[in-house]
Amino acid sequence: MNNTVKLDRTLGLWSVVLFGLAYMTPMIVFGTFGALATASQGTTAMAYLVAAGAIFLTAISYGVMARVYPVAGSAYTYARRSISPSIGFLVGWAVLLDYFFLPMVIWLIGAAYLTSAFPSIPGWIWIVGFIAVTTLVNVVGIAFANRVNFILMVVQLAVLAAFVFLAARYVVALNGPGGLASVTPFFKADVPFSASVAGAAIAAYSFLGFDAVSTLTEETKDARRTMPKAILITALAGGLIFVASAYVTQLAHPGFEFASVDAAASEIAKTIGGDLFVTIFLATLVVAQFTSGLAAQASVGRLLYAMGRDKVLPSTFFGSLHPKWHTPVLNLALVGIVGLLALTMDVTTSTSFINFGAFLAFTAVNISVIALYLKNNPEVKPLGVLVGLVIPSAAAVCDLFLLWNLDGNAKILGLVWLVIGIAYLAYLTRAFQTPPPEMDFAE
Repeated sequence: MNNTVKLDRTLGLWSVVLFGLAYMTPMIVFGTFGALATASQGTTAMAYLVAAGAIFLTAISYGVMARVYPVAGSAYTYARRSISPSIGFLVGWAVLLDYFFLPMVIWLIGAAYLTSAFPSIPGWIWIVGFIAVTTLVNVVGIAFANRVNFILMVVQLAVLAAFVFLAARYVVALNGPGGLASVTPFFKADVPFSASVAGAAIAAYSFLGFDAVSTLTEETKDARRTMPKAILITALAGGLIFVASAYVTQLAHPGFEFASVDAAASEIAKTIGGDLFVTIFLATLVVAQFTSGLAAQASVGRLLYAMGRDKVLPSTFFGSLHPKWHTPVLNLALVGIVGLLALTMDVTTSTSFINFGAFLAFTAVNISVIALYLKNNPEVKPLGVLVGLVIPSAAAVCDLFLLWNLDGNAKILGLVWLVIGIAYLAYLTRAFQTPPPEMDFAE
């Protein structure tokens, strides 16, 4: 393998932002609406606002680190170079939690909506079907998903806009124009703020794509200037989309009781737009989940292959490619097998489980900025105490606070994952006597 080959820097600011928004899958605001409305007791807009605030503060730290280290690798690279190789490894292990189980969540959400639409068909058939078809496509090649990604992004935004418009029209028909000016999606006298925070811990799942743009650093023109802007714009745009969508949707359905919590948006879509719109909505959501699942499974397959290639994981299994298709077939199959856990989980627990790894990674990035500031790094120190110390400290506290408010089962599963990572790190480093192997994300 030629280590001198470099990635081409061809991407501009808006190309990177579009990638981030596509990765976030804007319609996910509806995919998790029922779980979020239940957790926040009907204050979904406030839940998204709290999550957006924490994410935006963290996005500032990501922008700083992308300027200092304009290379691929994201939180793993930042923590490894700023704090220590061992902490970097554990951050990478936490990020692996996101990648490894994200396809499972995507397939679970898609299956929940199909089960709601076709109740006579057992839900496990949809989950197994998603896994089988997605794995097959990824084994023989991912070109299909890459071709339709942009088109799907436009369709998603169009259906999302139609949903918000129909929901607003429904609210006006019931309560007049003044019905659109209500604080109830943000605040209810009988709902404690802790409920909104619990909802925010789930809402953060919708923002996971904002940091994915940092993986394009080595393919972006003038990355030191472009990447910080792209990260902040992606986080801000996502926040505006999610808060506005949740606000209007919550007005159209003021409560938090649904026939199916995991498929709540279909129920609301039928109320505001009738059978035709709910059919369009369901088709778009399912196709979005399918292509999103394709990309997520392909990403974790590539990540596991990189870890195997660099001897972070056993290379015999994880570092092998199929001789004909040149894809990591064993890794893709493993992700598919793990996806079968969706048969025993619900959306609330599974999204919270994913967020456990995300919040740890976010916290590490904020601490990385603080570490560089305290070390008088020549690129971070001039940014001043606000950007170098106050904002990352506040962001780290927010991230840990949201982590603490995750679903209890998710916290247990996340801690077990972290303990396994520490044990594996001890094995790799001979009881912490040698540095852990380093992953090369540039290839």
